[in-house]
Amino acid sequence: MSLTSPVQLLNDAARLSPTTVAYVCGDTSLTYAEAGRIASGLREALTDMGAKGRAVALVLPNGIPVCLYSFAAQSAGAMVCAVNPTYTARELGQVITDAEPAVIVCGEGTEHAVRAAAPVSARVLVVPDDTEAWLADAPRTSGSLPVPPPDTIGTLQYTGGTSGRPKGVMLTNGAVARNIVQREAMLPTVPGDERVLCVMPLFHVFAQSMCLHLTAMARGTLVILPRYKPGETLDAIERHRITRFPAGPTVFNGLIATPGFEARDWSGLRCAYSGSAPLSVATLTRWEAATGAPIYEGYGQTEAGPILTFNGPSHPARPGTVGLPVEGTEIRLLDLVDPGCDARPGEAGEIAACGPQIMSGYKGLSEETAEALSAGGWLRTGDVGRFDEAGYLVIEDRKKDLVLVGGYNVYLREVDEVLMAYPSVAEAAVIGVPDSYRGERLVAYVVGGDLSEAALRAHCEERLVRYKQPFEYVLTEALPRTPAQKIDKRALRDGYEGRSDVA
Repeated sequence: MSLTSPVQLLNDAARLSPTTVAYVCGDTSLTYAEAGRIASGLREALTDMGAKGRAVALVLPNGIPVCLYSFAAQSAGAMVCAVNPTYTARELGQVITDAEPAVIVCGEGTEHAVRAAAPVSARVLVVPDDTEAWLADAPRTSGSLPVPPPDTIGTLQYTGGTSGRPKGVMLTNGAVARNIVQREAMLPTVPGDERVLCVMPLFHVFAQSMCLHLTAMARGTLVILPRYKPGETLDAIERHRITRFPAGPTVFNGLIATPGFEARDWSGLRCAYSGSAPLSVATLTRWEAATGAPIYEGYGQTEAGPILTFNGPSHPARPGTVGLPVEGTEIRLLDLVDPGCDARPGEAGEIAACGPQIMSGYKGLSEETAEALSAGGWLRTGDVGRFDEAGYLVIEDRKKDLVLVGGYNVYLREVDEVLMAYPSVAEAAVIGVPDSYRGERLVAYVVGGDLSEAALRAHCEERLVRYKQPFEYVLTEALPRTPAQKIDKRALRDGYEGRSDVA
């Protein structure tokens, strides 16, 4: 199909399936006809506030408003900038300062932090906790949403960086639209007959792609949970007869461990999708044995729109791999010593990707953009992989100083710097260690005088969102060094003997 912007998805659904329930959250539901009218009214309001060509920051919890504002902002010619509403004031300030939004939309719980971080010129709109009341008062207009040009930036998504500061990934409307089509070709949906459960946060690119956009593409129903809770998730799968369930490995592991998991009614589920972190073969096997529904695992990143590869029904799935490239995408492996050359056949290398879904660059960061796209326009992902004997991609490692905690990227440099800001810390080094529930967890090694774990934990809680906070603090007199006198994090990981996994 010809798709130039995600906005077209809502237009088509409102036209072809006006009475179909588009969104369900708690006791509130909304048809596509109503969703289209409200999104159109919100678009007019954002346009009047000068949003065109600027960012619209959405600091919103999971719910119907964040879905409607996403389509409305892009239709207004703005860049959707979805931000984690649980960020601390420090983290929120970094993103807002860099994004320079014309409008910030937030929930009641984050209004104080948002107003403290907002530029003087930005308009702040507060969405009340009572969604029913908000929907009743929301502006409405008739007619289709204007579709922005495909070559304009429609998404400004922030991701961490090795510098310790977030970087704004710029994606055109056309790049995101093409990735939607690529996903649909590999993982086709049933038009008018899909019920998708969203337990992942909608500020995350995986949820935007595999929940918000996938459901609109299918003209199906998106069932949104405000937050992930195992019991409520299993109840929703049964009650709403969910057909597709995108989630991360932490969610699948948590559900499998929930009492009564196997006895649930899984007859409506067609498949599940896993992304954002590696999925173990054991988890995949246990899930499929209990539910009868396959998990299709994929790979991508924010800079890639986000999907690059997937296992899917169009080709035999190979557990332990992240599948084949989506249509129109090429994957190559760069030599780990000389990235100007490809890795030799059979050897691991840095994953590089080329395709129509790749980012335009990082906002205001020309050097970082040139480095990420240095391989002749190919995106250097920073991940290390290899091809198996069938040509499927296998993720081996990460070159970046990056840890995945429950599917969230945590750049260790940022956590190091937060710890170093504590007055009596002389040195700090944070590592990631395996965790059976989260995938990985953070352990902080700290050198200094007059230190306590309680004080360090309070310091980090004030400055870092929960998933970035170290799980364990090790107070030590010295840190190991490499021959070049750099802190040897590999030695810390190899020598780690700490607490056992706990929830």
